[in-house]
Parts: sequence; structure tokens; C-alpha cells
Amino acid sequence: MAQINHDQLFKQLLTTFFVEFLELFFPQVLDYLNPDSITFEDKELFTDLSGGDKKILDLVALTKFRDRDYTFLVHVENQSYEQDDFPERMYSYHCVLFLKYRRPIYPIAVFSYQYPQRAEKNNYTLDFPDRRTLDFQYQTVQLNQLNWRDFLRQQNPVAAALMAKMNINKRDRPIVKAECLRLLVTLQLDPAKMQLISGFVDTYLNLNPQEETIFQEQLNTMELGQQEQIMEITTSWQRKGRLEGQSNTILRLLNRKFGTLDDTLTERIKSLGSTQLDALTEDLLDFQSLDDLDQWLSNQ
Repeated sequence: MAQINHDQLFKQLLTTFFVEFLELFFPQVLDYLNPDSITFEDKELFTDLSGGDKKILDLVALTKFRDRDYTFLVHVENQSYEQDDFPERMYSYHCVLFLKYRRPIYPIAVFSYQYPQRAEKNNYTLDFPDRRTLDFQYQTVQLNQLNWRDFLRQQNPVAAALMAKMNINKRDRPIVKAECLRLLVTLQLDPAKMQLISGFVDTYLNLNPQEETIFQEQLNTMELGQQEQIMEITTSWQRKGRLEGQSNTILRLLNRKFGTLDDTLTERIKSLGSTQLDALTEDLLDFQSLDDLDQWLSNQ
């Protein structure tokens, strides 16, 4: 089973729906942030001061204040596992960003793991016997501390996605999935954004056969129009899953035959449709080199 890239999933969601994320959890920031000025700083890479590892920050947004032509940063860090030194790391990231940009920074940590469920710290302090020299504070969103039922009526795409990662009783998993999708179809987003959120929900609420039965029963209680839209979404998941499985099998065969393919060839194969993948499955047996594969792809 492929490992889930939690950071990438959250970065894609929050980059696409950044204003909606702030609206849901930090509406006070929108009072002074100019939403038309937001740009994202791509691949903020540096050596992690506390661990020595290379680190790409999850999301760094550069924006302006509403009432003045002055920029500031919003740094959102997703934490998908428990880490004792996380407050120190947040402070390290804050320092590096400030040294680079010399701008105010609004730091936010999103804790997206299921366990433990104790409340996480929201600050990092340094103390001497006679005084405190540092009290660095950051905002937090701890999903396992939030009740999904509190977000059912929020007309917000981030709520539709993140309910799937909130505090959910195991028996409620199929109900939550149905409610996430019910909320999603009421938002009337464009197909790409709907696919992003539905894929997020399906990743974290991947149901077993027994749960699927309850999920279908829950759908039957909804309006017919909502049922049809949700079934269209779930059919799209299944189709996408089959294509991904087919392309992954082909990639394993090609990697075994020619060595690891570069990213360009890999992406070209993943973009193929079902009929093309069927043909490639047969034709790859005749390939003598990567040039044959490149030529085959060029002819498609």
C-alpha cells in the first residue's frame, strides 16, 4: 500500500482554499489581510536548525495589509505526527523566515494526526532563573480536538475536507464521509476543486465493505439531486483508482526492464487514458530501449 504524503495533501488543500481556511479558523486575520494580494512562496528550503535536516516549509503566503502597502507572511505548518520538539521547530522556522524576509510573520500549526488527543502547546519559551527571555506564540488548529458535527453547516470547502480528519468515532466514519460529500455538493465548486476535496475525503475515509453499506444507507436519506451528484463523485474516484492502479503496474514493469524512469516519462504515462494504457501493456513487451517508449508515447 502506497504511503500517504500527508504534507502534500494538506499543502494542496490549503493553497487552493487559503482564504477559506482563514475564514473558517482565523476570521480575524481577514479583517486586515488583503485577499487580492496573496502569493505563495514556493519551496522554502533550508537546513532545519534544530535537526540538521533539509526542510521544505508546508505553506508560506506573502500578502499585504488592507490599510497600508506593507507585506507580511502567513506560515502554515502541517504536523501529521507527534513530535516533542515541535514548538522549538516552529520557532526555528519563524527565525529563518524573518531573517530572509524581514517582515512580520503570522505562524499557524495544523495538527492533523489522530493520536494522541491531548491538547498541543502553542508556544515556545526560554527561561532563566530571574526572567523569561522568549515567549514565541503561534496559532493552532488541532483536528483531533474538533467535533465534526460542529462543522456540518459551515458553507466552506475546507470544512468539507477537514471533517474527515476531526475527532470521529469509528462507527461514524461512513456517516462523516457522506456528510462531507453532502456539504461539498452544496458548494457548487468547479470540477477540479470538487475533485481535490473529494479525493482528500476518500484518502482519509477509505471505507471497508461494511462501512460502504452504511454509507449507501446514509446517501439514501438525502435529496435525490444530492444523491446523484455524490454518486457521480464516487464513480469518478473508482475510475481514477483503476487508472492509477493500471499505470502503476506498467511503471513497475518498465522500471524493472529499463531501470527507474525519469519524472517526465513517468508523468506522460500517468496521463494516459484507459485505452492507451491497455495498448501500452501489450506493446511494452516489444520495446528494446527507452527510445522505443518515447516514440510510442509521441505517437499517442
